[in-house]
Amino acid sequence: MVPDAAHPFPTVDVPDHAHYTIGSVILAIGITGMVGNFLVIYAFSSRSLRTPANMFIINLAITDLLMCVTQTPIFFTTSMHKRWIFGEKACELYAFCGALFGICSMITLTIIAVDRYFVITRPLTSIGMLSRKRAVLILMAAWVYSLGWSLPPFFGWSAYVPEGLLTSCTWDYMTFTPSVRAYTMLLFIFVFFLPLFIIIYCYVFIFRAIRTTNHRDSVKSFHRLQNEWKMAKIALIVILLYVISWSPYSAVALTAFAGYADMLTPYMNSVPAIIAKASAIHNPIIYAITHPKYR
Repeated sequence: MVPDAAHPFPTVDVPDHAHYTIGSVILAIGITGMVGNFLVIYAFSSRSLRTPANMFIINLAITDLLMCVTQTPIFFTTSMHKRWIFGEKACELYAFCGALFGICSMITLTIIAVDRYFVITRPLTSIGMLSRKRAVLILMAAWVYSLGWSLPPFFGWSAYVPEGLLTSCTWDYMTFTPSVRAYTMLLFIFVFFLPLFIIIYCYVFIFRAIRTTNHRDSVKSFHRLQNEWKMAKIALIVILLYVISWSPYSAVALTAFAGYADMLTPYMNSVPAIIAKASAIHNPIIYAITHPKYR
């Protein structure tokens, strides 16, 4: 790191083209995510797709859209300047937005998986269970939960700091202190591993329900389940891509958590962060390819 008296934030001694390449990739991801997620919100807000279950898909698109809107312009600008230029408060706010919308995406995907689980494995009990009002309450709870995990760094439990090539900010997972490590560990348990476990549990039982229905149920029931299974498959693809996108970033944070932060180079911090932000573009692309009504 090379300190500069004119700027409070240091820079990383890497070639200029590294910053410009990252900035260009982020800009492409951001534009794709903004346009794609806006189209998802627009399409799923139409009368034929405005069901309580589809409100979860709309919420996922909103979180992804907000992720792109709050992260892309700033990340692109700082990459072009090769340093963080917006000051400490802006760094904290930028990182908070990234955390809030990233966590809310994961929680929304978990809700979608649970919804598919009830519709496919317990079709009789799920009829009429999910009203529009109940869907709104579930989504409000998801936002409050996400907010609960995004606010602690403002109050001294961990912190929001520059990361990687020092052109973006995130929560402090590099400092090897009990407070920082406790926050990192709990964050991973409650916003990554626990939701992932719930998603896996739901889909294991969805697969079992599909397999047993093929053998014994009526033709009408089989066709209904086939349609529900198509939606569940689309959701599964979106979930898998999201988890794959965030896995490299998780591996980096867990490496630092284990006490091996000195092994991580600026590139090893920055590239996984970009892959994670790219999760915001999967949702509209998958729906564009697989959902006939959306097309």
